Amino acid sequence: MSYADNHYDFRQDSTFLYYFGLDKPHLAAIIDIDEDKEILFGDDPTIDEIVWTGPVPSLQDLARKSGIGHCQAYNKSNDYLQGKTNRDIHFLPPYRPEHIIKLQQWFGFTLPEIEKRKSLPLIHAIVKQRSIKTDEEIEQIEESVAISAAMHLEAMRSVHPGMKEYELASVVRQKALEHNGRLAFPTILTKNGQILHNHFHGNTIRDGDMVLCDAGAENEMHYAGDLTRIFPAGNRFTGVQRDFYSTVLEAQQAAAEAMKPGIPFKEVHLTACRRLTEGLKEVGLMRGNVDDAVSAGAHTLFFQCGLGHMMGLDVHDMENLGEEHVGYTKNMRKSTEFGLKSLRLARELQEGFVLTVEPGIYIIPVLIDLWRKEHKHKEFINYDVLEKYKEFGGVRIEDDYLITSEASRRLGPYLPKTIQEIEDLRSGALT
Repeated sequence: MSYADNHYDFRQDSTFLYYFGLDKPHLAAIIDIDEDKEILFGDDPTIDEIVWTGPVPSLQDLARKSGIGHCQAYNKSNDYLQGKTNRDIHFLPPYRPEHIIKLQQWFGFTLPEIEKRKSLPLIHAIVKQRSIKTDEEIEQIEESVAISAAMHLEAMRSVHPGMKEYELASVVRQKALEHNGRLAFPTILTKNGQILHNHFHGNTIRDGDMVLCDAGAENEMHYAGDLTRIFPAGNRFTGVQRDFYSTVLEAQQAAAEAMKPGIPFKEVHLTACRRLTEGLKEVGLMRGNVDDAVSAGAHTLFFQCGLGHMMGLDVHDMENLGEEHVGYTKNMRKSTEFGLKSLRLARELQEGFVLTVEPGIYIIPVLIDLWRKEHKHKEFINYDVLEKYKEFGGVRIEDDYLITSEASRRLGPYLPKTIQEIEDLRSGALT
């Protein structure tokens, strides 16, 4: 794997894909507003390269395909930029080391200068445009969500006690490949659902375990899907599992019903938090007034993250441009409070937004021990009862939604998520 001519996986920058549509490495492009032209920079393949790759399009063919009227050799990009240094040059914040190196070479900027000189007007213009999904984009996202649903359905049918987590993770990836897709992000597949981003797949799945699968596909056009389901390794949820699962499902339904244009997603998040708190009161883990508990942040012992995020060409759409620009506005700043500081999206929803809704309950023993030692929110948390649940794990349920003119619409085919539907599915798989 470690040699120069290896074929390393390439993933084109999503903003470059959005504006130029070229999914090839070693390309650069400039939109020259003053001269009203676009220039594509790249190199035609040499005969030595063609021997190994087979025929590939010329640079001129690529430019024509994207409607770009001008193209030049890749090394001419520096000359072009050097000739325009008397004008404003806008670039996006780099997130790959090679991009930082190129900006240093082109402009002579130091690393701190690159961060300082990133163009906020360009970032804001791109976020404004890319946030609103066109009909063509919705079609692509629907396809990706459909592949993602097929991945999850295969996992729910395939799990059985005695499997390794990695065996089930391989089933998920295979299903993406079968549909000419690939993973939109590293799959989270674990019986330890309380670990929010758990990429370890080495545990043996036992009867009585629940398996959490958070996985999504990118389709050929690189649009993403992102779904989460949790299901028993056997054919039934236990009583405690049913209680927590029902609470999370009701919170997701409440959030979905609350979404419509003009509603801040932060309010949708808090709606889900209140429903989670009500459910936790019903099983005896929380107490007191629900609104007061959520206002104080007591629920974040069980729900430490945000309710959802924007989704599109990236599963966390455009976050390389800055989460504060994508999910927030100049009049709405990110909270620094535990729980709320992990809310990626808070701004008012608009028609055309695509986002995830993924409430959860996560029983994290080390966090419980810390809060109990500090007597944190003891007026709202019943620590004595909670002690009996410390080995429970976690539950998350996630679907993808489009904000419509009046409400929201779940994207993709229906994927079973009620307790009865999942138990019926599991019973059929095990017979």
